[in-house]
Amino acid sequence: MNTLKVGDKAPLFSLQNQNDETVELATLLKSHQVLVYFYPKALTPGCTVQAENLRDHKAELAELNTVAVGISPDPVKKLKNFENKKELNFDLLSDEDHAVADEFGVWGLKKFMGKEYDGIHRLSFLVGQDGTIKHVFNKFKTKDHHEVVINHLKEQA
Repeated sequence: MNTLKVGDKAPLFSLQNQNDETVELATLLKSHQVLVYFYPKALTPGCTVQAENLRDHKAELAELNTVAVGISPDPVKKLKNFENKKELNFDLLSDEDHAVADEFGVWGLKKFMGKEYDGIHRLSFLVGQDGTIKHVFNKFKTKDHHEVVINHLKEQA
């Protein structure tokens, strides 16, 4: 796993969201910096808490010129179900072949309960409007991810 670092150019991805619409990083960057957050699986406890907190703090992120997008290997239909059940208000992007996760360096070997498997590592990247990685969030709990991000944004303001 070769994770992107601060100063690296973010891959300009194009993925389908929960409404099966194409979302392009380049388009989002025209008006905001973008929090690209990778999560392993929709509707699991940790991923749900993380998404709900971003939902609840969307306005605060917007005040800090930031929009969040979540990326997982889930299919579009499952992302729509996640959005509906949890009343999410931002784009969830489907990376079923984990190509974008590979480009960001967040797809790799994981261990859980003695088993090893390949999957998404829970990391977030703040991509500036110039397309470079401004910060990598890799030390947080799912329940305080939004606080870590917002505190960083306020420090940079």
